[in-house]
Amino acid sequence: MTDFIGRDEELNQISDLRRLKKACFVVIKGRRRIGKSRLATECARILKGYQQVYITGMAPEPGITAEKEREDFAEQLSNQLNIPVPKADSWNDLLWTLSERTKTKKWLIILDEINWLGRKDAAFLSQLKSTWDRDLSKNNNLILIVSGSLSNWIKKNILHSTGFLGRIDLDLTLDEFSLNECKTFLSPGHKNLDPYETLKLLAVTGGIPTYLEQVDSTKSAEDNIQRLCFKPSGFLFREFNNLFHDLFQEKKFYRDLLTVIAKAPIELEGIYRELKLEKSGYISEAIDDLIETGFLSRDYTWAVHSAKQSNLSKIRISDNYTRFYFNSILPNQKKIIRGHSELPINIYSILGLQFENIILKNRAAIWNVLNISPGSIVMDGSYFQRETKQKIGCQIDYLIQCRNNTLYVIEIKFRKTSIKMSVVKEIENKIAALSKPKGVSCRPILVHVNGVDDSVEECEYFDEIIDFGALMM
Repeated sequence: MTDFIGRDEELNQISDLRRLKKACFVVIKGRRRIGKSRLATECARILKGYQQVYITGMAPEPGITAEKEREDFAEQLSNQLNIPVPKADSWNDLLWTLSERTKTKKWLIILDEINWLGRKDAAFLSQLKSTWDRDLSKNNNLILIVSGSLSNWIKKNILHSTGFLGRIDLDLTLDEFSLNECKTFLSPGHKNLDPYETLKLLAVTGGIPTYLEQVDSTKSAEDNIQRLCFKPSGFLFREFNNLFHDLFQEKKFYRDLLTVIAKAPIELEGIYRELKLEKSGYISEAIDDLIETGFLSRDYTWAVHSAKQSNLSKIRISDNYTRFYFNSILPNQKKIIRGHSELPINIYSILGLQFENIILKNRAAIWNVLNISPGSIVMDGSYFQRETKQKIGCQIDYLIQCRNNTLYVIEIKFRKTSIKMSVVKEIENKIAALSKPKGVSCRPILVHVNGVDDSVEECEYFDEIIDFGALMM
């Protein structure tokens, strides 16, 4: 197991619960492989004097019934508490056994993949609520952590459930590692890894801890990508099917949805057209589900004049691995299985698409470099303006609108070689097209990874030219 990195704020919040002098109920949710289980078990290390019980639900494989889930829970209770295997006739009996063994002293109870435990038997959550009210909450030195990957399920059945209303003390959602945390994670074995090599790795793995653990520090970024993605035995070659099966076993339509969105950010009407479907609330529900589980993001545009969010939005795949899988691994799947494991010819154009994703995920690093206070930001995000009779359309990689009537127009460029002067004309055209009121100043910003020509520096057009490496500091 690697050293624990990051999550300082989350650990501090959980640790601070001890000051409440009461039993505490914590929810941790987030994408699969994001480190929920590792965070929960790390709590046991920092909570001095606490004994730990860690139980996880069974993955939704064929043949896994509610009865087998209870039997597995009983086995885990036996192993964790060093007691005979309790009867598994009902959740009431099992949860009573857990509460009876933890009613005194300091205890950290972790119920991991709570969605797997609760989806097979509706009685589980009602019995958990009863056990909490009747027994667990009576131990003022007890912390119960429930975690899971189906965030929408957790919201609906726990966070927004009347049964658990007022009982949740802390609700945490884990996101990917920041660029700085990714650098720290990779640093021990990659001391000479330059920003360009780091970007190539992150373009595939994102800031997902489990994926970063698969990186071989003795190999180049291309060798790692080839080994992980373009060989039948590669961890990331087979990962998506495993990931998708665990989360959405019964929702095959979700894969079709991701296939459409993987091509490029798209408006909801475009999704209906691509899938040849009538408008349906089911599509919106599916999109919300995929947003909550970390696959998608929805970027709303806005009116610069009023600084009010528009109803118009584009949906994009925000998870870098998933986007890379659909654009690069899946189209070459049959070749890879036949043994053709070379990198695709268009690998660098695909990595370029990922660069923007990485920057949008780490926008706070941009604010830091530009000395922008978060409180001064009115609106920010990937911006688009539809073409009308009065105005032409435009797309801005990242736009920040501040209270001081300043717009930061940010161009995100990935190139194998240095960026040429043509980038200036591109930004000039975008700023000219942007509908904005008088008195608003535009500050053009360039974010790059592999250098810019001297001519770009010397023309002094950009207010700031940001090297990707500076965002990892």
